[in-house]
Amino acid sequence: MTVLPQAIGWREWLSLPELGISQIKAKIDTGARSSALHAYDIQNIPAKGDRPRIRFNVHPQQRDTITVVTAEADILDRREVRNSGGKAELRYVILTPIQLGEQQWPIELTLTNRDVMGFRMLLGRQAVRGRFLVDPGNSYLLNPVPHAP
Repeated sequence: MTVLPQAIGWREWLSLPELGISQIKAKIDTGARSSALHAYDIQNIPAKGDRPRIRFNVHPQQRDTITVVTAEADILDRREVRNSGGKAELRYVILTPIQLGEQQWPIELTLTNRDVMGFRMLLGRQAVRGRFLVDPGNSYLLNPVPHAP
């Protein structure tokens, strides 16, 4: 008997604990290979060990430019990524744990300014492959909508 992965909706609340983001609404996008996080004021900072690092700011809540989380991470890579408009953009890539429902695992996350996008975070197919089935007719199957940010 085959056990199917757990279902998630086309949008879910999740957290990025090592970045200090306790909740962020993400669009689950199986059409996007990689995951992306809204980030701005990206700055190189002194390395810890042999890994170069960056510091960046995030507005974790949609339509809220007042709340700011400042995060730091090791740089995993810099890659050319095509945005939703088809334009190539060179982005920093970090590796960070994600918490969705009861599961926590590391994902690669590209950093880009998503101010004009509907969601501050996009969770791509690489991050959900083999872990979840996406139910495009439902939302927030693992985490209900929080009452306050």
